[in-house]
Amino acid sequence: MRLPGGVFIPIVWSRELPSEPTSVRVYRDCLGYWYASFVVRREVEAAPDADAAIGIDWGVSATATTTDPAYDLPYGGYRKRCAAELARAQRKMARRRRTRGQPPSKGYQRAKRQAAKLAKKAARQNTYAARQWTRGIVDNHQTIAVEDFRPRFLARSTMARKAADAAISAAKRELIERGKRAGRKVVLVPPAYTTMTCASCFAIAKQRLTLAERTFRCDHCGHTAERDRNAARVILAMAEPGHAGADDVRHCSTPSEDAMVRSEPEIPRL
Repeated sequence: MRLPGGVFIPIVWSRELPSEPTSVRVYRDCLGYWYASFVVRREVEAAPDADAAIGIDWGVSATATTTDPAYDLPYGGYRKRCAAELARAQRKMARRRRTRGQPPSKGYQRAKRQAAKLAKKAARQNTYAARQWTRGIVDNHQTIAVEDFRPRFLARSTMARKAADAAISAAKRELIERGKRAGRKVVLVPPAYTTMTCASCFAIAKQRLTLAERTFRCDHCGHTAERDRNAARVILAMAEPGHAGADDVRHCSTPSEDAMVRSEPEIPRL
């Protein structure tokens, strides 16, 4: 492939194209590798028949906790595993830092490339794990209730490094996109009061649970469950019609058919 400016790139095909491409985008990543992304037409494969429903609660100790323990997404810790090597490469970059107005040395370039390669490796491992997990969720469930969690505030906390390693936003985005393509019913549920609500009687606790408290206990009915598992069941209940709270307060909204909607719980009566 010859690009403007006399740049010639040898092509290595990753797979055969299903049809003639209509357009192509050529780009270069942080490691200096060139990629060509083609727009083609292909037949859409129908998703397997499924009638089950699942609720998903995002977290840090486990990236995703669901109503069914078999579909939990554990915390991979891929960036944590390569943190020592990455720090070593960054220290080499600091020792061989660029002098303003002069080209970078070969030692600096080698250290910079090694650091970029380690960061890219961890990102690819997170992406692969999220895609494999998402495929199992979408193939076996028709209704997927997802906590509409935005981990932006974690960047200002002591859990910033672990939250970035968990890649919650990437896993959430992959789940929503794949669910929509498969024609599943994906419902985004606001995270407000999901941790404080009992999944058995839907009574809301008077006090918030601290992060150190990992077990939920309901003072109204005595229900006891693991904190994130209870929240996942509450999220699923908020997405399904017909569930009411302990004071006859409805905790759900009716989503549109085969579409992604944002459910808003009603304000409980005092």
